[in-house]
Amino acid sequence: MTKPEPIFPPDRHALYAAHGYSAAIRSGDLLFVSGQVGSRTDGSPEPDFERQVRLAFANLQATLAAAGCTTADIVDLTSFHTDPERQFETIMAVKQEVFPQAPYPNWTALGVTWLAGFDFEIKVVARIPEAAGRA
Repeated sequence: MTKPEPIFPPDRHALYAAHGYSAAIRSGDLLFVSGQVGSRTDGSPEPDFERQVRLAFANLQATLAAAGCTTADIVDLTSFHTDPERQFETIMAVKQEVFPQAPYPNWTALGVTWLAGFDFEIKVVARIPEAAGRA
């Protein structure tokens, strides 16, 4: 049985230590990425919503890269939104840049009332490419 392995991006933000969680866990050929938010390196939220969404995706991409993955390896995506109706157009524009063509990952979007000071969060499950697997 494979022992789960924590994964962190090189420039991890302060939220991981402050709240006691891993950026991602590698288990076999799967990568389970914790919810990524648009946090600055000190853990504070980016106040501009579009920049917060872009930073959340950048934080996600850095975590994926630390495990040898890209957004193309994502099989399941869940996003959380504090005001889905007002935010949807911005989120879709950024998401289209990150995932410009099919095949797209599964996607579940949830409206929530609280994200610890953030307005957008994204978590994923990715398949780790064989080339990035352990020797």
